[in-house]
Amino acid sequence: MPRYTDTRQRIVAAASKLFYAEGIGRVSVDAVAEKAGVTKRTLYYHFRSKDDLIAAYLDARDQPNLKQMAGWFASAEGGLGEKIAAIFDALARAARHPKWKGCGFLRTTAELAALPGHPAVRIGARHKAGFEAWLATEIEAVGLADGRPLAREILLLLDGAFSASLVHRDPAYFLAAGRAASSLATLRLNEAAAQAHTARRPRRRAQAETPERA
Repeated sequence: MPRYTDTRQRIVAAASKLFYAEGIGRVSVDAVAEKAGVTKRTLYYHFRSKDDLIAAYLDARDQPNLKQMAGWFASAEGGLGEKIAAIFDALARAARHPKWKGCGFLRTTAELAALPGHPAVRIGARHKAGFEAWLATEIEAVGLADGRPLAREILLLLDGAFSASLVHRDPAYFLAAGRAASSLATLRLNEAAAQAHTARRPRRRAQAETPERA
């Protein structure tokens, strides 16, 4: 079993490097097998098709990417807005690397746009939904009753920054989106606090105006 697992992981690691660098359409199964140091027959022993290999490539990136973003969020100082901005700041630094090619989930899904039922497309959707659900939980932890709408708005800014930074080869789009995300988070928290304060105030006034009984 260890040998089976090691070989499979080596194939996925090779596919990940090639697919991310060149795109899934331009990379052949032969190229992945050569990079992994296995025969094509061995590769097909572990994966029934290239489609399965593409799905495994994205699946292997799912949790590590989510954990990395959660780590950037957790280690940042300040409130919710600053912590969210920290994710965008870290991605801006990553985007300055010459080998950075954007979001692998978005790029792969774009290449498979004509195949909505492809397993890799479902994994990409699961990854984005996972980020949204995690962020919603963090938002609710600081006082917002329902963090899902804000989490979705932040995800839209994030994916927009991925696309714009890749098109223009300019990490500044991450920084601009991060500022917008931070401001939006602060605004939503302030609105929630104001609503809570308004909801409490009438009750206090009513209690103050109620005469004490003898």
